[in-house]
Amino acid sequence: MKYFRFALYLFVLIGFGAARADSSVTFFRAVNVDNDRTVKELLAAGFNPNQQNPQGQGGLFLAMRESSFKVAQVLLAHPDIRVDDANSSDETPLMMACIQGHLEWVDKLVSRSAAINRAGWTPLHYAASGPDVRVLTLLLDRGADVDAPSPNRSTPLMMAARYGPQDAAELLLRRGANAKLRNDLQLSAADFARAAGREQLALRLEAAAR
Repeated sequence: MKYFRFALYLFVLIGFGAARADSSVTFFRAVNVDNDRTVKELLAAGFNPNQQNPQGQGGLFLAMRESSFKVAQVLLAHPDIRVDDANSSDETPLMMACIQGHLEWVDKLVSRSAAINRAGWTPLHYAASGPDVRVLTLLLDRGADVDAPSPNRSTPLMMAARYGPQDAAELLLRRGANAKLRNDLQLSAADFARAAGREQLALRLEAAAR
């Protein structure tokens, strides 16, 4: 009898685990294709809105990456959503929205108290590397640290100098970015620009550093 009860318990436990695994697969497939109906059904059945996939990425982060905005709206409206949950690379949904240039969603996430300033890489670094200068303006207007240091002390200005549009570097300079700063490799924003073949921008940054 004891063996039978243990076997029954083990069967139920395995079945429950399999059901949870199936729900997780269904959830992340729905996120990837912006299937908000399926996500709503899973959440109504008790699925954790902060669940991460095997790669350490949450649904809200993936929704920003995949431009799954209907799903993002459902997740953001959930009372238990944690907007600052980072993935395995320490990237938040706000950071992904910034580098993708999703201005409307940057605004929505910030309005839900997503962290603008944080240790390590920040949303401003990602915005400086992204396509939309308006995202930079929004973050700076909401109090982003214009000279925030990354783990290797690279600044948003350095990221803009190499990866963003030139207007991004100009905006950061107007908002007080320090062109004299160097990272742990002793590289300046001008060095970043020159590495990308942006000689005119490099000269502009060198002049700003004098």
